[in-house]
Amino acid sequence: MDLHAFVSLLPMAILVVGGIVVLGVDLFVKNAGRNAFAGIAIATLVASIVALLCVEFQERSFFDALLIDGLAKVSMLVIIGASLLFMPLAFAGIRFLEYQFAEFYALFLFMAAGFAGMVSSDNLIVIVICLEIGSLALYALISMHRRDKALEAALKYFVMGALAVGLLAFGVMLLYAATGSVEIGKIQSALVAEGFNNNALVLAASAFIVAGLGFKLSVVPFHTWTPDVYEGSSAPMAGYMSIVPKIAGFAVAMRLFDFLAHNPDQIVYGLLYLAAVITLTIGNLLALVQDDVKRMLAYSSISHAGFVMTAFVMGTSEAHAGLFLYWTLFLFTNLGAFAMLWISRHPSKTWDIRFDHPYGKFSGMVRLSPMGAVIMGVFMLSLAGIPPFALFFGKIYLIGEAIASDHLYLAFIMLINSAIAVYYYLKLIVYMFLKDPADNDGTVYYQNGTTALKVVLGVAAAMTIGAFFWIEPILEFLSASLAAGGY
Repeated sequence: MDLHAFVSLLPMAILVVGGIVVLGVDLFVKNAGRNAFAGIAIATLVASIVALLCVEFQERSFFDALLIDGLAKVSMLVIIGASLLFMPLAFAGIRFLEYQFAEFYALFLFMAAGFAGMVSSDNLIVIVICLEIGSLALYALISMHRRDKALEAALKYFVMGALAVGLLAFGVMLLYAATGSVEIGKIQSALVAEGFNNNALVLAASAFIVAGLGFKLSVVPFHTWTPDVYEGSSAPMAGYMSIVPKIAGFAVAMRLFDFLAHNPDQIVYGLLYLAAVITLTIGNLLALVQDDVKRMLAYSSISHAGFVMTAFVMGTSEAHAGLFLYWTLFLFTNLGAFAMLWISRHPSKTWDIRFDHPYGKFSGMVRLSPMGAVIMGVFMLSLAGIPPFALFFGKIYLIGEAIASDHLYLAFIMLINSAIAVYYYLKLIVYMFLKDPADNDGTVYYQNGTTALKVVLGVAAAMTIGAFFWIEPILEFLSASLAAGGY
């Protein structure tokens, strides 16, 4: 095995070693605490990104199970970059119990390594294994939050995740039965040679794989766990779940369904079309009736997942670049929204016996905390797709590509749903700017705030507001990277 094999494995290996180092420091260094553990985790994530940038494209290694092509590299940058942005939220003002344990930071790094490994292979067995590594760590991280609903959320996610992996594994088995391989490249070659017509095994496998990945992507009707798990999780973990596991699922789906969805039978294409439209619409409609901001953002993330799934339906290289562009813009906007919830996190449920972030909590926020209200308003306007904020460019790009690829009905559905989404995002803005102030002195909005959290919030706000200035180079990078891998 040559040096290139180890270099291609380096980004994931660094994450694993970093997690082991955190556990070692906890074992051998007396009085090591949150600052040390979080510092090691941040340094590990930075080192992993540097190693990833040094890896060349098309590095197949480890019996061809590892593949660092353009799709893998872009996906891993989003996964590790998002992990790096969410990690400083551990420096919270309130010393929540989970952040005092070295295990939290080790599991976080193992989770990032699992999702990174998932996107850096076209071997379906490796993908399933890495998915489980990332998911099992995530279940544990959710359960560590010291709230009455955290264990319930973790158990729900675990049960649904187990079902998802079972469906995914069964789909992989059927694909192996149909083609004699578990490598996506070889599966494609076998299907081209044999033809698609009336291939019942491939169609059944596609249905099971769509269902399995659908749980991870919160695709309707596999979305039912999402609001409850988000509600029970801490705001940082809920925000992280809305970004990282989904981009890993999108990358796997792109590897597989970009080929299967555009075959002469068109059955898989219709399945993805239906899944995208229903997910986009149902997520929006359910978000309209929520009383808690975090649950609204949970249903919002379902709708956004449906929006970017339209890229699979279009199947063009521009749409693929648009998927990653949209999710990068969504990363910064959702990071800011959940960071605001985390900064305003209060130890007790002052405004509602169930919810931590009911709309009433933010009533009249502009009078009590003008800057906080403005920043939160910016994130809501961006999520709604209002120009000139970040997600406007993602929405308009994908809608434009739908029109350019002659998917006019799809473009119309995307426009209608974008208009519906404006209502529930503006609802929070109405509470913050037009309602009478809530019963507090305003300090609650920074109850959990620290310098580290405010820096993360500032980065998210700057990237959301200034998206117009950096969107073009990002799009060029994404297009060039994906083209290098044939996407």
